[in-house]
Amino acid sequence: MKTQPPARSRVLPPHLPTLGAVCFTVFAWASAFVSIRSAGAAYSPGALALGRLLAASLVLVALLLLRREGLPPRGARRGILLSGLVWFAGYTVALNWGERLVDAGTASLLVNTGPILMALLAARLLGEALPPRLVTGMAVSFVGAVVVGLSMSSGGDGTTSVLGVVLCLLAAVAYATGVVAQKPALSYGTPLQITTYSCLTGTAACLPFAGQLAAEVPKAPLSATLNMLYLGVVPTALAFTTWTFALARMPAGKLGATTYAVPAIVVLLSWILLGEVPAWLTLLGGLLCLAGVAVSRYRPRPSRVPAAPADEEPRTGGHAGPRGGYEPCGTGASRKRQS
Repeated sequence: MKTQPPARSRVLPPHLPTLGAVCFTVFAWASAFVSIRSAGAAYSPGALALGRLLAASLVLVALLLLRREGLPPRGARRGILLSGLVWFAGYTVALNWGERLVDAGTASLLVNTGPILMALLAARLLGEALPPRLVTGMAVSFVGAVVVGLSMSSGGDGTTSVLGVVLCLLAAVAYATGVVAQKPALSYGTPLQITTYSCLTGTAACLPFAGQLAAEVPKAPLSATLNMLYLGVVPTALAFTTWTFALARMPAGKLGATTYAVPAIVVLLSWILLGEVPAWLTLLGGLLCLAGVAVSRYRPRPSRVPAAPADEEPRTGGHAGPRGGYEPCGTGASRKRQS
């Protein structure tokens, strides 16, 4: 009686949750540029950063309590401290300030130098490889980011400030440094732990802006306050958690290359939400950004070697030579042809 083979359990491939986490993070961070521009008109950079981090901390602590995850292990605390100070606090304040002085296209262009710095730092400090496919994809995406930034800045009404450029570059450095610092910590703690305590660290660092936040909340329009809360819940609490989830399963340099899709999504969101019709040069830059991400993420399928039949002798191995010694297969046949 033939037994039926066991039914295969329908389990998602291991790469799908990581891919979903990356896509959610990229879309959420792209939407943050639009929200920062809106909320930044009513809130100062430090107050906006503190309000955003306070909202994110409340959500993250609630999730941490629901999952009953305690304090992070000792080995993760150094990465959490550095990531919280440099990335959650420093990056947020610098970007908020920079977007008040330069237009969104220029800010997006400058911040997207971060993945290049991230890949270089990860190769230097974490020993991660820089495969040619990743380098090629990053180069293509960077060219696309340059095209998007130049097209948006030339068509917008903003002016480029030297201080704004410096602040956006500082934000890019903080972004890259925070990711590289966070990567080793993920080998000790869970993504939710690392994100929550990094966010709490950044919130504590922004507490000096509490007076500004308290003074600006009553004067700010409701739309600006809602955008600040959105920045805390979605692009920070949720997107940073999905980012650390993906970072624990991917090299930092390769994951950073996927954020080159952000400028293209920012253009699309501006088109839909703000009614800003992009120029053909902007669309071309967005396509280049997406093409570069596709190149960096492409993995050629390994060629399948057909299995040898059971009754066929394996090709590897050997047989006894004419002098009783061991020699590889084929050596005797070649000697016959030579003789």
